[in-house]
Amino acid sequence: MNKKGTELFIDSLLDEDVEMIFGYPGGAVLPLYDSLYDKKIPHILTRHEQGAVHAAEGYAKASGKPGVVLVTSGPGATNVITGIADAMSDSVPLIVFTGQVASSGIGKDAFQEADILGLTIPITKYNYQVRKVEDLPKVIKEAFHIATTGRKGPVVIDLPKDITLDETPVKKIAEVHIPSYQPNYMPHPNQIKKVVTAINQASKPVFLIGAGIHHSDGTTEFRELLENSKIPVVSTLLGLGIVPTDNDLFLGMGGMHGSYAANQALMEADLLINIGSRFDDRLASCPESLAKDKTIIHVDIDPAEIGKIIPTDIPIVGDAKEVIRLLNKETFNTENYADWRDTVKNYQTEAPFTYEETVEEIKPQRAIELIGKITNGEAIVATDVGQHQMWAAQFYPFKHQNQLITSGGLGTMGYGIPAGVGAQLAKPDKQVVIIVGDGGFQMTNQELAILEQYHLAPKVILINNHSLGMVRQWQESFFNERRSESVFDNQPDFQKMAEAYHLKSVRLDNAETLEEELIQAFKEKEPMVIEINCSPTEHVLPMVPPGKPNNEMIGVVKR
Repeated sequence: MNKKGTELFIDSLLDEDVEMIFGYPGGAVLPLYDSLYDKKIPHILTRHEQGAVHAAEGYAKASGKPGVVLVTSGPGATNVITGIADAMSDSVPLIVFTGQVASSGIGKDAFQEADILGLTIPITKYNYQVRKVEDLPKVIKEAFHIATTGRKGPVVIDLPKDITLDETPVKKIAEVHIPSYQPNYMPHPNQIKKVVTAINQASKPVFLIGAGIHHSDGTTEFRELLENSKIPVVSTLLGLGIVPTDNDLFLGMGGMHGSYAANQALMEADLLINIGSRFDDRLASCPESLAKDKTIIHVDIDPAEIGKIIPTDIPIVGDAKEVIRLLNKETFNTENYADWRDTVKNYQTEAPFTYEETVEEIKPQRAIELIGKITNGEAIVATDVGQHQMWAAQFYPFKHQNQLITSGGLGTMGYGIPAGVGAQLAKPDKQVVIIVGDGGFQMTNQELAILEQYHLAPKVILINNHSLGMVRQWQESFFNERRSESVFDNQPDFQKMAEAYHLKSVRLDNAETLEEELIQAFKEKEPMVIEINCSPTEHVLPMVPPGKPNNEMIGVVKR
């Protein structure tokens, strides 16, 4: 029996158990959109292609399943570049289908032609251009395999329009086998023995945990390891939620805006066990100082990350969950570092995250703290990028795996609203809180239209400090307070914007009634835009200045 490319496309996605597609139609993908008309697979119509790819990221992070995107050729394809680069940085599994002009027009500057393969080679795990319709099922199957195995990431499939219309006999697709792509999941047993020996000889060990544990679905196993080993633990931004913030061994987030206890522990440790983090510059802005006088263990499924930033004494290539499971079979001499546990616990008590309370203006830290209290730390939190993102990381009481949906490696403004929409679609029964700043909100707020259309009810928290807060903070700290183009002298009426999308909204600007008004807003069962007018001068503190060691923090307030 012959089938068209459009039919093979639908069949292949159904074989991969795709729950939904995020996209935006256009000329080169009209045949594919015609095949979606029968609604065998739900399609989420975003209001911009960038929104589609960020929504797919949010869906993937919240669900653990790959996000699927479908956009047209030319500008449709180039509009997803930012989201693809973001997914590559954060190891998010995506399959992005881009329309392309007909095969006969490729390379001839046809209307809405763009070299999507050339554009995406540096920012994808792999990419394809389908040249024969009979190859389409195999390509799709391979793409899902590549995106969801090893170090996860985005894969692009470029589809010339004529390929989707061509017919071919249906053939059974064999299991995927790519000789040049064989991720290593199981660590070498001798390396595990070395880790156990190093732990049992250490007097100041510390875990550093990152998104690799989320991606391997290893949270339960790591919590068991923490209980067995009694080793203090520091998280990266993307590792938040693996360990509940109220766990006695949890020291908080490390790095530029990390906690005093976390950064002191990273510097003073004699053994640093990194599981699923890549030692990026926001965590280790001075790598040589972080590595000094300690043994480094680095667990990562991507061998290219090990030793890339910091020389590694015990490298382990393997899946984080598998490594942790093997470590859980071992016994640790936890009394060897009992004094160390007391030391870092005292650091927490000595200098916790704090802020100066006032009734004169709303402090954004207090707003996020109250939201954590109102939601009992159970909400999925999607953020945009900037000061509010760091305050969410510092003050929201995360408890669960895949609870924080944020842009880490690329730091993409405009990420928050579409990613939160994707997370809510992935988890329709969960409370989703989308925290954005007034800068990022104005980049992708058109995706609010999705909320009414698809009956979604997240709470959108707009932290309005009338500026590009993090840019302003750096200008005030490092550029002699020359606030060049970082303050919004004029803003739209965000309440009327919410009304335009048929959403309930409220503006909060009274510090004394903030808690009461937030409680009332969260009682609403409908989606809401909650605009909180905050202090326009607040800085995210403490802070490790760029290039400085982690223990040279500014803004530390000790009790």
